Amino acid sequence: MARTQGSHSDITGPRIRKAALSLFARHGYAAVSMRQIAAEVGVQAGALYNYTPDKQSLLYRLMRDHMHELLSAYDEVEAGSDPAEDLRKFVGFHIRFNLQRPDEVFIAYMELRNLSSEYFAEIETLRRRYEDQLESILREGQRVGQFSVADTKIATLAVIAMLNGVLTWYRAQGRLSLDQVEQVYWDMVRKAVAI
Repeated sequence: MARTQGSHSDITGPRIRKAALSLFARHGYAAVSMRQIAAEVGVQAGALYNYTPDKQSLLYRLMRDHMHELLSAYDEVEAGSDPAEDLRKFVGFHIRFNLQRPDEVFIAYMELRNLSSEYFAEIETLRRRYEDQLESILREGQRVGQFSVADTKIATLAVIAMLNGVLTWYRAQGRLSLDQVEQVYWDMVRKAVAI
């Protein structure tokens, strides 16, 4: 199949993913058609299939790439001297990393239900790897007597949900700086797990 005139795979592929990401986040995966994605990119609908087999694969790739980027970036966070410091670093990392990627985070949590069972299992495994990082911190904090939570898994999910809330309301020009917001959230998380 001939490529659309003026199209370059190293440019068009990323543009397709960017358009799909924006449209899925704005309208929801189910409401977006491949024709809409093509129109957003400025190519014929049929040209999309040179870059992705179908819309489901496109959603999966967006989620997978986000999770790999998240895990890779968190691997770069230097361990602290104790669980409280590790928890503080997790809070800061999660807020700052995800504030730069609100559409990716929205899709990663809200569109998981639209993945086929095979894709769902893979993305869920990647999410669990990230959640396990936080749960390990909470378990270690309990072991050394710094934290007290009834259930580390529930606490993990609650902390992540709370941190994700920043994405819905934070504005750089708002009343609080990002440093101040991070400090407020750290205080809330710390109090939630304190003895």
